[in-house]
Amino acid sequence: MTSPFEQGNTANQANYPPVSIILTVINEALHLRAALKAALSSNYQGELEVILAVGPSTDKTLKIANEIASQESRVKVIENKSGRTPSGLNAALKMAKNEIVVRIDGHSEIDKEYIRQAVETLRKTGAVNVGGVMFAQGVTSFEKAVAAAMRSPIGVGSSRFHIGGVAGPTDTVYLGVFQKSALDAVGGYDERFTRAQDWELNYRLRKNGGVVYFDPALRVIYRPRSSLKKLALQYFEYGRWRRAVVRQHSRTINFRYLAPPLNLILQVSSLVLALSASPLFLIPIISYLGAITLTSLIIGKGLAQRIYLPIVLIFMHFCWGFGFITSPRKLITN
Repeated sequence: MTSPFEQGNTANQANYPPVSIILTVINEALHLRAALKAALSSNYQGELEVILAVGPSTDKTLKIANEIASQESRVKVIENKSGRTPSGLNAALKMAKNEIVVRIDGHSEIDKEYIRQAVETLRKTGAVNVGGVMFAQGVTSFEKAVAAAMRSPIGVGSSRFHIGGVAGPTDTVYLGVFQKSALDAVGGYDERFTRAQDWELNYRLRKNGGVVYFDPALRVIYRPRSSLKKLALQYFEYGRWRRAVVRQHSRTINFRYLAPPLNLILQVSSLVLALSASPLFLIPIISYLGAITLTSLIIGKGLAQRIYLPIVLIFMHFCWGFGFITSPRKLITN
């Protein structure tokens, strides 16, 4: 028997327009079922379709995706041969048949009211993209420490989509709920950007006259990386690709993105000078480590988190900064 969601509620289509949910995944066997279950369990009363682009995975991601699609008529699986996020998203966008597009990913879980609230905010504000809080939530002690760091200003700066804040226009949001016509008008995602494609896309949407809107009522559960190695690589990539965005669009630079590389330079310089000249140059290092330790004691819940947090915060800061500093100009080509 076809569910009311599968049929769509045509009587309410004016209030609940049909929505296309898009995502692209690679090696997401651990989280994919939960991400799709959350999306398909939405309380939204309009028609939903899910377009899932699967990259060349070494785990059971494709098998899981096909199993879900065979059981759920609203899910369509397509191939993303390159495995690159923007390529997969553009392929999914091309297949999307509805004007409202909800982006999710394999590490995220939206709540039951997310789509309804987002569509409401889109209509109320006239924005071309709305998004809310990237609410990091871990399972293991390490993941919980990473989540606490990601929700703290000392971990990720003052970005509203990480730490919350007042509703209103902003520079970028996490994932996003879009007007498809606005995406089409700017050519979709720039496929040169393996990372930072959200930042880059939202800049072009704003440059084209659109409003990107933050709504704190929208919350998406995000599953952090499960190991220090994966976290280090993630933040290194964030840093190097954020530098690529700055090279492409110089107006996107701000102090929040310069803080990690400047901090890294300061700490390394202080250490070198302390070893070669005077121990007094250790003051910046001691101050930094003191601030990290104090913050960890405040935001950590329990002994394990408080032990992990200083390491997590240092790796997040230094890897992001090192990625930004060493980002090669040939990372993207015009």
